[in-house]
Order: sequence, then C-alpha cells, then structure tokens
Amino acid sequence: MNRSRRFTLATLVGDVAGVFLAFNAVAMLRGIIDPASPLLWPLLAPATFVVITLALIDGYSSRTDYLSLDYATQHLVAISLSGVATLLLTHVVLTEGFPLQSSRIVTALSFLLIAPAGLVSRRLLALRRTALRRHHAVVFVGDATSAAIFAEECARVGFDRTILPAAPSPADATPDRPAFPELLGRIEAGELQVEAIILRETARDLDPALPQRLVRLHFAGVPTFTLELFHEIAWRKIPLYRINPTWLFQGGFSLARDPIFDRLKRVSDIALALVVLLLAAPFLALAAIAVLLDDGGPVFFRQTRVGRHRRLFTLHKLRTMRVAAPGQGSRYTAKGDSRITRVGAFLRASRLDELPQLWNVLKGDMSMIGPRAEWDVLVADYEKQIPCYHFRHLVRPGITGWAQVNYPYGASLDDTLRKLEYDLYYIRHYSFRLDAAIVLKTIHVMLFAKGGR
Repeated sequence: MNRSRRFTLATLVGDVAGVFLAFNAVAMLRGIIDPASPLLWPLLAPATFVVITLALIDGYSSRTDYLSLDYATQHLVAISLSGVATLLLTHVVLTEGFPLQSSRIVTALSFLLIAPAGLVSRRLLALRRTALRRHHAVVFVGDATSAAIFAEECARVGFDRTILPAAPSPADATPDRPAFPELLGRIEAGELQVEAIILRETARDLDPALPQRLVRLHFAGVPTFTLELFHEIAWRKIPLYRINPTWLFQGGFSLARDPIFDRLKRVSDIALALVVLLLAAPFLALAAIAVLLDDGGPVFFRQTRVGRHRRLFTLHKLRTMRVAAPGQGSRYTAKGDSRITRVGAFLRASRLDELPQLWNVLKGDMSMIGPRAEWDVLVADYEKQIPCYHFRHLVRPGITGWAQVNYPYGASLDDTLRKLEYDLYYIRHYSFRLDAAIVLKTIHVMLFAKGGR
C-alpha cells in the first residue's frame, strides 16, 4: 500500500472512530446510555455524513494543504453541515424510536468534539508528512521554457516543493538542467529523494529504455505524471497549452453531452433554486430595501450575458455600484473600487447580490453551478484573444462554479486565462459529485467573505 492510500485509510478510520467515541462519551456523561451498552449502529448515519462531506472538500487526499487556514474553515463548514444533516435525519425524517432522538444536545456536543479532533489529526499527519518529505524534490522533464513556466505556476499556487528541471536527453543537457537518464540513475540508487516525476508530454524524446524504469519507480512509490495529468490531479484544472480545436473530442465529456444527465441537472437546478429562493426571500427583501435607501437608485442591475451555446440573455443582480452613464467607468471592478456603494460592499462580500440570478436559473438561462456568465462585450474580446474560449459555453453558466470557488475575482486577461483552466476542468469532469463539492465550497466562501470585490 502506497503512502497516499495509507493516509486516506488512516484519516477515514480516524473519522469513523472519532464519531463513535464522541457520541458515546457525551451520551455516557449525560447519563443517557449505559457504558456496558454503547451506541453502535445508530452512529452509522452521522459517520456517513462526516465521511461524505469531508470527501467533498478533499479531506482524504494526501495532496490537500491541511495546514492552511482555508482548509480549516472548509473542514468546520463540512462538519457543521454533517451535524445539521444528522439532526434533520434524526428528528424530522425518522419516526419515533431511533436512539439518537433522546437528546439533541448529545448530537450537538458530539459534533463540537468531532470537528477539532478531525482537524488536529490531519494537521499532525500533515506535519509528519512534511517533515519526512522536507528534502524531497519534484523532477520536471522538458525544455527550459516549460520548466520556467512550471516553476512560476508552482509558486503562484503555493506548491512549495523544490523543482529539479531535467533535459530529456544528454544532448539537451546544461549545467542547470542535467540529463534525465542521469537523474533517474541517482533516484534508483537512492541518492536523490524524489516525490514525483513530471513529463512535459515529450515521451518521444526519451530513451526507449526509460519508460520501463519509470514504471518500476511508479510501483515503488515515485509516480510519473504527464504535465496535463499533474495539473488535473494536483491543481484540479486544465493547462491551456493543451487546448486546441480537437480537445473537445477527447475523453471525459460524456456527461456534458448526455441529455439524460442534462435533464436531471435541470430538475435539480429548479428544485434547488426554489428552495434557496424560499429560504433567502427575507434576506433578499431586506437587501433590496437597503440598496434603495442607500442612494435612491434602482434596486436591480441588468446586463446582457452569454449563456449556453452563446445564447444571449439578461442577467439580474442586486445593484452594488453607483449608476454611471453608458460607456463610463472601467470594465472590471478594482479592489476598493470607488463606484461600489456602502451596502454594495457588504452584498458583494456575502454574495447576496447574486440571489436575483435564481430567476435566471428558473427561466433556464443559467444553472445553479457552472462557469461564470460573462458580459457579452468582454466575451467578444476574449474570443479574439483566447483560442477555444468558446468551449466554456458548452454548458449553462452558473451562479457559482469551480473557477469561482478556486480563484479570486478576475480583473484582467491573465485572470480570465487562469479561470478558464478551472472552467474547462469543470466541463471535462462534469458530475453531481463535483457539483456537491462546489456547493460546499460556496458556503465556505459566503461565510468567510472570500474572493469578492
């Protein structure tokens, strides 16, 4: 069993054991159960909720940064939702006689113990893993330009491993880029500790004997990835250098083109939009009044956006900026933009300004989840400057999406390129599981006011 699987198994077993220990300890302290008859099967429900919600935020992946504040807040949100789900199942869905119905306090206190216990255990495992791999490097096999771009991307996303660039063959080697066969020999001899080997899709430039040696290393715990696969597995995005007019016809798009899945997603969009609209109606009304009282201008902002298959539609949002004459002002919203009203700053940070888009979802213009619906004026520019930008119009745009929860607000062409990488990942890996993960991350973003301007 490799290290990644051991990590996943350890955290999974730890979470399940944590649920059983927490519930039984709290129930015993409150005198609800006898120590000789601990709770067992009734705890399968809360344990299942914990495992599912943590899996959706990559809480069982060895590649997740468990030491970051961002993961800590996502973890607390996931466990909180597990607690809410357990309370709803126990006291709303199930009939009388279920053992956990004897006390809501037991459930609440148990989850208050489960949340920090799971987070602390992951941080300890992550610290141990970091200490063990402190001197492990990542070997990048490719040309010098590609190696430099990869190093810059690692720095941008916070991937803090030492990058060792290697030339595919001795003929291309330089003092700062040794030949890959030489490095491979050092890795096999145990002289060089390596976490992974990344190939810049140049296998044809490698010696024919090298692939078999890479296979042996892979099974020994040193995996080899193509650069595209590494982007998808480690960073959950598609590198734009791989995009070309035929990219769409590669594998991974079956669900995006499946009419049955599309109908199921549409039904779930309508149901979720109605539920959210019902729950958020009081907040929407208060926000609308606040916008009106703030500067006396119109409550709603309307703009033409580009939807699925490039169909134009009118998007509705709560107005967060002062009314300007046509053609005035920047196309992008800058940090601390003076055009944003006092109420608008709060609405943007909390994402409450997005609520009127639920009407667009009900009309079929948008989905709850998908790439951001962009202004038609900007889309016209992007399609001239970014090859294959139109691929993002294969699915309905969404109120939230994979790019929105993984990348901050975009205010430049470079930001648009970076967000497109996440949008294309979403389209390739289109699924209800990914949608559920986005919902969970969106709740985290809204609670902690991340990414908005």
